[in-house]
Amino acid sequence: MNSIVKIIVAGALLSYLGTGVASEQQHSEESHNHDKTVVGTKENKGAHEEDSHEDEEHEGHEEEHEGHEDDEHTGHEDEGHEEKPAVVTISSIQAKLANITVERLNARSMDYQIYSPGEIKANGYTSYIVSPRVDSVVLRRHVALGDHVEEGQFLVTLFSERVAEAQGAFLIANAEWKRVKLLGRKAVGGKRFLSAGTGYKASYSRLLAYGLSIEAVSSLVAAPDEESGPLLGEYTLVANSRGVVLSDDFHQGQRVASGDLIIELAQEDELWVEARLAPNTSMQIPLGTKAQIDVGGDVFDARVVQAAHTIDPKTRTRIVRLLVNNKYDQLHPGQFADVYFSFKTVKPVLVVPESALMRGADGDWTVFVEEVGGVKNAEADSFSAKEVELGRVFDGWREISGIEPGSRIVMKGAFFVASEIAKGGFDPHNH
Repeated sequence: MNSIVKIIVAGALLSYLGTGVASEQQHSEESHNHDKTVVGTKENKGAHEEDSHEDEEHEGHEEEHEGHEDDEHTGHEDEGHEEKPAVVTISSIQAKLANITVERLNARSMDYQIYSPGEIKANGYTSYIVSPRVDSVVLRRHVALGDHVEEGQFLVTLFSERVAEAQGAFLIANAEWKRVKLLGRKAVGGKRFLSAGTGYKASYSRLLAYGLSIEAVSSLVAAPDEESGPLLGEYTLVANSRGVVLSDDFHQGQRVASGDLIIELAQEDELWVEARLAPNTSMQIPLGTKAQIDVGGDVFDARVVQAAHTIDPKTRTRIVRLLVNNKYDQLHPGQFADVYFSFKTVKPVLVVPESALMRGADGDWTVFVEEVGGVKNAEADSFSAKEVELGRVFDGWREISGIEPGSRIVMKGAFFVASEIAKGGFDPHNH
């Protein structure tokens, strides 16, 4: 019995020991395998990281290479690329409906005008100022403002104490001279004869200098007696030439001094027009230059007769004087006028009608040029926009630059061409 128990215990013990050894062996193998797995994983990870790094560097080089190639390619494209102008094709039917006219651009001589404000003035060379030569009193007026007078017509009657004294002296000198002439030089002697003649001439000349007419002086000695003759001191001023009364700023009974303006007469057949130019203008206007004068819508021809070389101190302008014919009395001194000086270009210039110019979105002016190498046949024509610089204005025409002479330009119908370009989405300025 004891032997059987010992055998069972020994077998169990052996079985237990075998199981522990096997377990430890299995555990050792598993640990070893795990270590291998970890090491393999680390190695794989390092290899993977190395591969990734190599891939990133490779990709970076590729991107750099590609960027360099793109830059070089873009640079080559920018260097070789030239923007072509926007071209539109207009059929012959469209051109006819839109009334498009194409003409060759050739230089030509042009007439043009320069504007200046002006004023109608009395012609100073045919005007006449009526004024007393001595202090006087106005007795009567014989004309009024705006009257047309003839030469020798009475204007105003005055009174002066000095004139009365001069008239009295003339009457005495006249009587003495008549007596001496009647007796003769031999009877009265040479000295008296000379003195009488000199006294008569001096008194006669004094009356003329005071403003009396020859007729007025003659009337003093023509009266049969003193009572029937004119009153001494009373004299009448007469018109020395025909004209129109432009001013009569005086009243009857008024005392006027020597030299005071009482009446201004002017012939209005030809009047002056004073044009005022800016003082800094370098424009030369030679004598004889033609001009047109616009007064209230009425236009008159005029010509330059004088040009001042000084600046007006009040208006700070340079005055150019013109002569205008006023045969039908349509113009009057004091009226304002628009003066247009007429000139002709010294050299031929390139010009187009105002209708041929179109303004683009950026504000530049363009014309439309027929394409030389474009569609050109009986059915259609090609046009492109060309920017130009504007110059002087020539009565509906405009000077342009920046385009070759001989180019065929759309002179009429440019608006239709511009609209066709806009519909096609083109930029007329080739931007």
